[in-house]
Amino acid sequence: MHIHILGICGTFMGGVAALAREAGHRVTGCDSGVYPPMSDQLQALGIGLIEGYGVDQLGLKPDCFVVGNVVSRARTAEGQARYPLMEAILDAGLNYTSGPQWLGEHILRRPGQASHVLAVAGTHGKTTTTSMLAWVLQAAGLEPGFLVGGVPLNFGTSARLGAGARQAQAQAPFVIEADEYDTAFFDKRSKFVHYRPRTAILNNLEFDHADIFDDLAAIEKQFHHLLRTVPSSGRVVYNADEASLQRVLARGCWSQATGFGLQQGDWRIEGPPDDFEVLHQQRRVARVRWSVAGVHNQLNALATLAAAEHVGVRPELAAEALAEFQNVRRRLENRGVARGVTVYDDFAHHPTAIRTTIDGLRRQVGAARIIAVFEPRSNTMKLGTMKAQLPWSLEQADLAICHSGGLDWSATEALAPMGTRAQVAATIDEAVRQVAAVARSGDHVLCMSNGGFGGIHDKLLAALS
Repeated sequence: MHIHILGICGTFMGGVAALAREAGHRVTGCDSGVYPPMSDQLQALGIGLIEGYGVDQLGLKPDCFVVGNVVSRARTAEGQARYPLMEAILDAGLNYTSGPQWLGEHILRRPGQASHVLAVAGTHGKTTTTSMLAWVLQAAGLEPGFLVGGVPLNFGTSARLGAGARQAQAQAPFVIEADEYDTAFFDKRSKFVHYRPRTAILNNLEFDHADIFDDLAAIEKQFHHLLRTVPSSGRVVYNADEASLQRVLARGCWSQATGFGLQQGDWRIEGPPDDFEVLHQQRRVARVRWSVAGVHNQLNALATLAAAEHVGVRPELAAEALAEFQNVRRRLENRGVARGVTVYDDFAHHPTAIRTTIDGLRRQVGAARIIAVFEPRSNTMKLGTMKAQLPWSLEQADLAICHSGGLDWSATEALAPMGTRAQVAATIDEAVRQVAAVARSGDHVLCMSNGGFGGIHDKLLAALS
């Protein structure tokens, strides 16, 4: 079929586009304000991109419009539709669906060749764990399909069908990042209810997405809905240290459940993040030696081993594969060194993610200075819901610089407990100037945002040269 994707440059919708193209469908799409890496990936696949959401795109006459959750019924102050193409689709009564629903019906559950879906859910670590799991299955010779909300460096692409789909093989593994955000403006269920996994990873769970969820209990309810879709022959891999996930399971779990954690669970770790033993039910089953930083990634590795075992990959083989894991673009990604100053890019945008990312870098660089440059860009952070947690999240940074453009709350007041260890910049150029004024050889500048951050990484490297 011919599908036209609205919001095609989002990491998820771009992945759907790549899978649809590989499956033999004709794919076109539109978006606005695009930035790499997804725009680069789509262009490399030969998928035509149209800027904006103009009504003239009805002339493409696709079999189905696939609508990303960036699209809404919102209007400007002047009363004009922000997404006129969507309004025209509704007025004309044309065929449309959401990205997750199209994916579930046309890729994950094709007649006669439904996949063994391994879904990775959680507030943090979804992208990294999905990439780890896909790589472990690849190293084991399973050639999985996958869709990741980023670009795993081991693969160089965010999505592929895998050998099972090409060979029309039923129950071939497909690894997917399972987001709890809502599906579309017309489907307010979490995206992950469309995937129907046989193996579900619940990495962690805390409050996020304040723009669509009232409280943590509302998100726990959505995770419970996910558990309802896992068959009795399936496996739920959960973080046993998280009280929120214990509550989710207490609501009902009809599948095998196995826990992992630092304090509790069937799967545990012994040793530092770069070289540790994996224990399953108190028995040593594997040793992981790798270059990935942070305790949070040790937990991601535990979840990966427990999930991979469910499709027949022995823990010791999975651990060997993790030694070759290269992580994901924008996960403590080294963007360059100028005048002895190293600049990193990271996707962290929630206080807990910021804290764990800085902790991971601190473990790598020891006593060297860390300058954390961040922007509160997610909907939750823009609302100011978690501003009080920012000083806690930045504790291990020697200096924090917040890009405050577009906020309607005071970053200066929020960071006041940090004293002189925090600065605020109204523009990205001002943030670059502030870093350049204080950075010295041996420093590590960590840039954190879930957007393109205005190309700050290249600007910093240029200013420091």
